[in-house]
Formats: sequence, C-alpha cells, structure tokens
Amino acid sequence: MTHSPPPGTPRARIPGPQQPPPPYPRIRAGLWRRCLGGGLAVWALTAWVAYETRDSALLPTLILLGSFLAPVAFVLWAYERHGRDLGVSAILGCFLTGGALGVLGTSLMESYLLRPSLGMFAGVGLAEETAKLAALAFVLRGRPGIRGMRAGLVLGAAVGFGFAALESAGYAFEAAVSTEGVDLRALLETEILRGVLVPSGHGLWTAIAGGALLSRRRLNGRFRIATPVVVTCLGVCLLHTLWDATNGLALRATARLTGAGLDRPLFAQAYLTRPSAAQEHLFTLFSVGGLVLVALAGVGWVRSLTRRDPSLRNTP
Repeated sequence: MTHSPPPGTPRARIPGPQQPPPPYPRIRAGLWRRCLGGGLAVWALTAWVAYETRDSALLPTLILLGSFLAPVAFVLWAYERHGRDLGVSAILGCFLTGGALGVLGTSLMESYLLRPSLGMFAGVGLAEETAKLAALAFVLRGRPGIRGMRAGLVLGAAVGFGFAALESAGYAFEAAVSTEGVDLRALLETEILRGVLVPSGHGLWTAIAGGALLSRRRLNGRFRIATPVVVTCLGVCLLHTLWDATNGLALRATARLTGAGLDRPLFAQAYLTRPSAAQEHLFTLFSVGGLVLVALAGVGWVRSLTRRDPSLRNTP
C-alpha cells in the first residue's frame, strides 16, 4: 500500500537529460581587437619604462610581448571567424607545438646553408615551409576528422604564426645583444618591423600550404602528397624566397640603374657604399615595393582559395 505525501510537500523531480556542453568556448566577438589594443598599450609602457630605467630585467617581457602580440591577435581573429568548430586545443596545439617543431627543424636544415646566394634563400624557404608543413601534419596525426580547405587555412596559419612568433623572439634577442651591451633601440625597431610584416609572412604562406594538404586528406586521416599539394608547396616556397631575397634584388636593381658598382657578389652585400640621395630613394622603392608585391600575391592566392569553399564565404 502506497502512501501519498501530505499536501504542500514538494515532489522529487526525476532528473531529465542534461544539455551537452557547447562544442567550443563562448568567446565574445572582438577579443582579438581587445588583445591587440591592450597588448600594444602594455608593450609601449614596458618599452618606455625600460628606456627610462635601463632595467635589463624588462627585456624578456619586452621581447615576448613584441614577438607574440601580432601572431596571437591574428590567430584569435582566425578562430573567431572560421575556426570555432575546430576547437581551442587544435589551434593552440598548432600554434605552440607546430611553431616550436618548425623552428627546430628549420634550424637543423639551415645549418648547412651558410653561403649568401639566391640558392641559399631558396633553400631557406624550402626548409622552413617543409618544416612547418611537417609540424602541422604531426600535430594533427591523431585527429583524422580535421580536414578540408577551411581547416587547413586556419590551422596552417596557426602553425605559421607560432613559427613567426618564436622566430621574431630570436631576432629581437639578437638585435638587443651587442658587444657594447643592450641595444634597446635596435630591439624596438626589430619588433616593430616584424610586427608590421607578420600578417603577410609565415602565417599566410603556411595557411596556403595547409589548405592544400588538408583539402586532400583521406577519411582515415592519412595525408596525400598529391601533385596539387607539391605544386602549392613549391609556389609557397617561391613566395618565401622572393620575400627573403627582396633586399638583395633591390640593391642590384639600384646599382644597375645608377651605374654603381658592388664590392661583393649579389646577396653578399647588404647596402651600397656611400649611397647618394637618389640611390637611397630607389633602394627604398624597390625593397618596399618588392615586399608589397609578394604580400599581394599571397593575399590574392588565399582569397582565390576562400572563394572555392562555401563555408569560408558564408562565415559572418
């Protein structure tokens, strides 16, 4: 015989099905803007304090902020726009692990490419792009479900920006350390220049190569080294080579147009000896113009890839 509870007694509720957790963290739109703006303010304040106090203890903070700020902001932008369903762990893993493995692999391969020449720049471009693409494949080896053009563009960019951040930190450290002590001005100039150029460099190139690689990934997770993948990687290496060789090509073009002689072979001489005002203007025009052309070629390439993927076109 069952007894009913007295009137007014609350009834026990039978637990129903719980809502599954969201597939990705709810990050408010515009986080990348706040990260970039706040980071720039902190970096500028750190630079001012370091300049006023000459405190070398601030150098690690200054180097890390200046090197990682722009790459992290662009990765956040890519995550907000196109990579939420890929997961934070995949993007963060590509940024950190892929960048670190790319830098290590590049250092090992480039140790044999010491002679300044066009072949050296081609070898450096091939080594760096191969190392970054291998790092991307390594990070995604246990994630067979991640494939497609959009995933390749986003995760390839994450690897490239991770590589760029670590590489910029190395260049900033080399610029800061001199025989006369800490050169703060050279450090700041290096970080500003690389921060401005980072969107059109490693992140862009590895995004293109990653898109080609993951768009032809098999359902079982294996990577296909098909002809389009190889051709794309060679094209990316060409952009990388032209980017690195722009300074030498601009120097040669300036010398030929102005009738100036070079004391050393091409790419072994960084600047003209006692240049005139006209030579300085021409060199700046050719060097900056060359970088702009290479950057525009990379951006146009990425735009052509996004037009082929409806998921990229329809993303708000």
